[in-house]
Parts: sequence; C-alpha cells; structure tokens
Amino acid sequence: MTQQYRAYLIGENGVFQSAEAFEAQSDASALEVARQYTRRGDVEVWQLSRKIGLVKRNERTGIA
Repeated sequence: MTQQYRAYLIGENGVFQSAEAFEAQSDASALEVARQYTRRGDVEVWQLSRKIGLVKRNERTGIA
C-alpha cells in the first residue's frame, strides 16, 4: 500500500521554496525518491504532519 509524501525544497535562507507530492511504499523509499530533487538544494520529506528526514543537496548515498 502506498502512502502520500511531500518533498520540500529548502532555499539557502532556510525557507521552503517549493513542494512536490508523490507516493511511496515506505519511509525509506520516500527518501530515495526525494533524492531526485536535491539537484536544486536540500530537501525535507514529510508524510502528513510527520517529518521523515532531510536529504542534503550534496548527499548521494545514505540518509541524513
């Protein structure tokens, strides 16, 4: 069963710049999906009101 997540791009000033909605099977899968958005900056991943994690812009492997 998939769950809905949001990836929030964080600007240099720490403010959310944009958001992308997507579905994933698990929190770990959601973090992997969010990596595609890190070309433009750090990304916070949320599932409803629960913060899943932070994926850093320069991070290619592992979870922040």
